Amino acid sequence: MSTLVELRHATAVFTGVAEGDLGRTSGEPGPEILASRLRLLESLDVESLSVPEQVHGGEAAIAVPARGYEVGAIDCDALLTATAGQALAVHVADCLPIVVAGDGGLAVIHAGWRGLYAGVIEGAVERLRALTGECTLEAVIGPGAGGCCYEVGADVHEAFAGYGASHGRLLDLPAVAAAKLRAAGVETVTDVDLCTICAQPGLLFSHRREGTGTGRQAGIAWLR
Repeated sequence: MSTLVELRHATAVFTGVAEGDLGRTSGEPGPEILASRLRLLESLDVESLSVPEQVHGGEAAIAVPARGYEVGAIDCDALLTATAGQALAVHVADCLPIVVAGDGGLAVIHAGWRGLYAGVIEGAVERLRALTGECTLEAVIGPGAGGCCYEVGADVHEAFAGYGASHGRLLDLPAVAAAKLRAAGVETVTDVDLCTICAQPGLLFSHRREGTGTGRQAGIAWLR
């Protein structure tokens, strides 16, 4: 299952179980993961794809040229590019994959609650503005832990108390992300509205549902 979203200046693709386990961003991938990455690269018809070494923080960085499916060249949770055709991605299994794009630049963001709290969205949009100037920005939030299922502790609810996204034990992570995107000046925000935790089995990987052994899917984007 993959979900394709066409933005005005970029294409975003969100993969699922059908595209295979793409693996964590640390450690040596096994042959099945390498094969999944190669198949995905060929299916997207892009020459290279960059994935950061994700650290659940707030750092955003400009992507360096990649060779093939390259993972871990930069430690950050948001990659940016101003180069048309340069594909960027993040690996996820409940955290949100987010794409923000405008005329002349895009950012691909890995956003769990820690990254959202650390300001990964604000940092990525600020750097994207430096690339694109004052053009209109739009964003799409891919599949992740939804407000229907994502139970967190009191400390996490307290961290996002100003967003009205808490419903009992549940936190609406996509709602927090959307609010932060709009506050940062992103004019249009679309949520694909797919929860990894309660999705039909076999569609999406979920750490919460399947445990530490689950696979990883990707949020991918490139400027046209």
